Amino acid sequence: MVLGPDFMKITIAHSPDADDAFMFYALANGKIDTDGVELTHTLCDIQTLNDAAEKGLYEVTAISYHAYPYVQDKYAMMTTGGSFGEKDYGPMVVKRPETMEVNTIAVPGLKTTAFLLLKLWNPDIDYKIVPFDQILDAVLEKEVDAGLIIHEGQLMYKDLGLEVVENFGTWWYNRYQLPLPLGGNAVRRDLPPPLQKKLAKWIHASIQFGLEHREKALEHALKFSRELPRQKGDQFVGMYVNERTLDLGAQGKKAVQTLLDLGYEQGLILNKAKLDWVHYT
Repeated sequence: MVLGPDFMKITIAHSPDADDAFMFYALANGKIDTDGVELTHTLCDIQTLNDAAEKGLYEVTAISYHAYPYVQDKYAMMTTGGSFGEKDYGPMVVKRPETMEVNTIAVPGLKTTAFLLLKLWNPDIDYKIVPFDQILDAVLEKEVDAGLIIHEGQLMYKDLGLEVVENFGTWWYNRYQLPLPLGGNAVRRDLPPPLQKKLAKWIHASIQFGLEHREKALEHALKFSRELPRQKGDQFVGMYVNERTLDLGAQGKKAVQTLLDLGYEQGLILNKAKLDWVHYT
């Protein structure tokens, strides 16, 4: 495929988190041949990425699966690079031990998948939007009754003396016997289909490289782990970068469709999701 100049520079946007840093280690460090296409990496928190996707800002971007129905006219989803919770982990609601009644919960953003899960769990819960990396502090400082935690917060809350109200990985699995879809990589539809596939192929190769060169990729990723100790950083990367990240497979696709259908049927998502998948092979 011969690319025109408009397609020789591509921006890949993803979160500044250890799992994303691990996934994109090889691409960010020139370990993958990209056929002369220049890839620029832009790092933003997931809510900012969800908002940017509504404007079609980046050619490739990580988004929450919850956000997909609102950007599906602009983006398709890749089958590689997805983040999934499993039956014993996922976003959590945590509180102080002395809190007897949970009325207001700090949430990281209205288009995050964690927020969709919260509303599926309890449609009537009150919430306050708080940047994801400030939610644990908001709980500790009694600004809210509880917090909806994502990313490394799932490994930090115990050390801060907080306790779990609900683990959505377990909650979801007990109901649907499926992995919990959280977010994935979206590619803009105006890119030529062969380029879309190449981008998916390069991201898949980057994840594979990281898994095969784990120590180097982990060393890179821990720079983005917000001071997690190495052992917990390694644990966090292992939770969200694995075989399902390489390829979400039929079960992963079913889980995404199930989540978005539930949201639509319960009036929590305005648009019915029509999932289009870009494969790396």
